Amino acid sequence: MIYSGSAISVASVGEGIVELKFDRGGESINKLDQATLREFDAATRAIAGDGGVRGVIVTSGKPVFIVGADITEFGDMFAAGEEAVAAGVLEVNRMFCRFEDLPVPTVAAINGICLGGGTELALTCDYRVIATAGRIGVPEVKLGIFPGFGGTVRLPRLIGVDNAVEWIATGSEKRPEEALKDGAVDAVVEPERLRDAALAMVRDCIAGRLDWQGRRAEKLGPIKLNATEQAMAFTSAMAVVGGKAGPNYPAPMLALKNMQTAAGLGRDAALEVEAKHFAKAAVTPQANALVGLFLADQAVKKAAGAWVKKGAREIRQAAVLGAGIMGGGIAYQAASRGTPVIMKDIREEALALGMNEAGKLLSKQVEKGKLKPADMTATLARIRPTLNYGDFGGVDILIEAVVENPKVKKAVFAEVEGLVPGTAIIASNTSTISIDFLAAGLKRPENFVGMHFFNPVHMMPLVEVIRGAKSSEAAVATTVALAQRMGKTPIVVNDCPGFFVNRVLFPYFAGFHMLLRDGADFQAVDKVMERFGWPMGPAYLMDVVGMDTAVHAADVMADGFPDRMRHDFRNTTSVLVEAGRYGQKTGKGYYAYAPDKKGRPTKSPDPATWELIAPVVAKRKEFTPEEVIARCMIPMVNEVARCLEEKIVASPQEADMALIYGIGFPPFRGGACRYVDQTGAAKFVALADQFKALGPLYEAPQLLRDMAAAGRRFFG
Repeated sequence: MIYSGSAISVASVGEGIVELKFDRGGESINKLDQATLREFDAATRAIAGDGGVRGVIVTSGKPVFIVGADITEFGDMFAAGEEAVAAGVLEVNRMFCRFEDLPVPTVAAINGICLGGGTELALTCDYRVIATAGRIGVPEVKLGIFPGFGGTVRLPRLIGVDNAVEWIATGSEKRPEEALKDGAVDAVVEPERLRDAALAMVRDCIAGRLDWQGRRAEKLGPIKLNATEQAMAFTSAMAVVGGKAGPNYPAPMLALKNMQTAAGLGRDAALEVEAKHFAKAAVTPQANALVGLFLADQAVKKAAGAWVKKGAREIRQAAVLGAGIMGGGIAYQAASRGTPVIMKDIREEALALGMNEAGKLLSKQVEKGKLKPADMTATLARIRPTLNYGDFGGVDILIEAVVENPKVKKAVFAEVEGLVPGTAIIASNTSTISIDFLAAGLKRPENFVGMHFFNPVHMMPLVEVIRGAKSSEAAVATTVALAQRMGKTPIVVNDCPGFFVNRVLFPYFAGFHMLLRDGADFQAVDKVMERFGWPMGPAYLMDVVGMDTAVHAADVMADGFPDRMRHDFRNTTSVLVEAGRYGQKTGKGYYAYAPDKKGRPTKSPDPATWELIAPVVAKRKEFTPEEVIARCMIPMVNEVARCLEEKIVASPQEADMALIYGIGFPPFRGGACRYVDQTGAAKFVALADQFKALGPLYEAPQLLRDMAAAGRRFFG
């Protein structure tokens, strides 16, 4: 054994060849934390000091190769400031360069996932062999940064500027065939042949059949383009990347500017340029938010896993009551992930609609080559449409997706509770109605929970699992497990009107309605909030959701929280609903809609809207973007803080991820709690106080006032 550590070992495999193996003790994956990097450098020095080494293969003892750097270390690292960040990544690059400069050929054997820093380490090798089960990429832009361990230096020199820009700016994972085509790897083999293939390649290098020194030299010199070619390549790339990334995601453009600046330099000088640009990206609020989101997502998954351990039961047969678009979407999602589901309705045409919905979603996957026709047939066979309750005696969980009417829902529950086994869970897909209210009168309220899907079901990742006062831990645990099995991210919340997501969304809508009441142009408000980062402004969002649905939900919220969510004025949405304008589904709402060439509804201004809402709005007035943002966002953020105070949602991480996954809160802002942290609690409370005359929605709750007074943050 040449070197042995807790994460890395180096051992001879004969013929002067050594195997440097990443295999973190007690872990299921390999990642490049500071301790592992120090071991890597020590292993490199041990190899360099052994005169008998003629070649090196780099392998993994895990099912993955290396998943990347340890993101949990980013917070402290980035908080240290630009100079410290640049110095830190340069130190890692010196380690990588010491390995790259070993006087013997090196080959990476990539057996599984190889991302971020793992890919950058593999790039220091002279050759790379990847298994057919592997995936490779540099996804750092999704964290608001870009490759900082030499990726922007080595990739363009190996695979060309155009390919490197695409890899780095999109952050997408590459399949082995794609990586081979681009030149990032040198061979693709079956997993069982990987190690032998890497050894064979090293032997070819030692025997002179492969010019490993010439290959290495490509990475050490400037990019092989003259000044004119460089200018053309980077100018066109910046136009494309800048258009796609936009002003809210600076990392891709910083990466390109860095690559252009370093294009004519040798490796070591180019790495210094990379370090400086990386540091600029690392200290941006976007990096802070996106790294925070990654960690919050991990926390949410951990919380869900903890729930599953509390007694989740096996789900062998599911059922859905209500076969419309939502019911059909739920049935599709369950069946596509292997769960047999009975879809029950009282009308044949509704069942046909539900099956058609599932069929359309599956057909699209077949058309795109993501699904085989036989798999589509098998998925549809798992959905059993029915007009009766005949087979409900074997159901493990029943998901209700009927009309959002409490009387209808309670009648359905009373009818079905006696038709399912005593252990069966009944879950309501209600979006606003209290679970405790719906459970009243049930014989087994401990088996009753909320399971709130978001529309469209197949696209929206969030499922709110609502725990009523009498819901058992086993019922919640089983529902969480089913949501995970369906490919969703479940977040458990406690019961209240609107639960968490809708409870905090409707104060946002209320702020919008007050702006219009006071003379704002709804189109101007939409534009401001879209520039803020929302995928659509509040008027457009209500058109998409369905304004009749929004009005109904607002009424539920007003009954639940009359002190701040019941208003003394007629809002514009109610006026438009009274005129039969429900949004996209009727072709008219705030905007008018017509299908484009692909049949998708496209919005356009409608002068009739202003005529209809004129009686309930003030004379047109221009508001500054800052005022529009404040008046929309303060009520939402305040309500998030109230939900944390009341333990409706368990943690800031779950609150932020619910908003990101449920309603498209701007990811680069990190969620409502991260937004407060970046604004500063004291500054946010002072801003809220400026608008307190608008009513209770603008009064900062005690949690935020306490944070402001103590200088505390939601996240450390």
